[in-house]
Amino acid sequence: MEALSNKRKVMEAKPLNFLERIYLPAIFQGLAITMRHFFRKPVTVQYPEQTREYSENFRGLHSLKRDENGKERCTACGLCALSCPAEAITMTAAERQKGEEHLYREEKYAAVYEINMLRCIFCGLCEEACPKEAIYLDGPHVTSDYLRKDFIYGKDKLVEAPLNQ
Repeated sequence: MEALSNKRKVMEAKPLNFLERIYLPAIFQGLAITMRHFFRKPVTVQYPEQTREYSENFRGLHSLKRDENGKERCTACGLCALSCPAEAITMTAAERQKGEEHLYREEKYAAVYEINMLRCIFCGLCEEACPKEAIYLDGPHVTSDYLRKDFIYGKDKLVEAPLNQ
């Protein structure tokens, strides 16, 4: 098959000289690189004991906010779940019952609100889509664990504590 440009480049293999054939300069060059990196300060952070510094625009763990009266802001509109490209957010809406006026702002609230942290890509689109400013990515980083079920965060882990406690 002929090339499209009709231009060919002929490659020649030049013969190796004596030093290249015995590989000693290449071995010493590799050892020099190894020794240079051996005495540098390690960049690894020993995770459980040390934590690294985060930048100001770090998107951490999700948190569901409360208003100034201590009521949950989320009204279960579902815009955060619709805007999530990874489909990590699931919620179930419920109606507020009598006696729960001090817990929820509106008649509708999220009875179940779960985020699968294994699917979440921390893009911040849920934060931008929320009309009530109920969800923010301002928490710490997601901790490590061994079981998949421990990475599904419910309201027990996401809702911030009331101000009056």
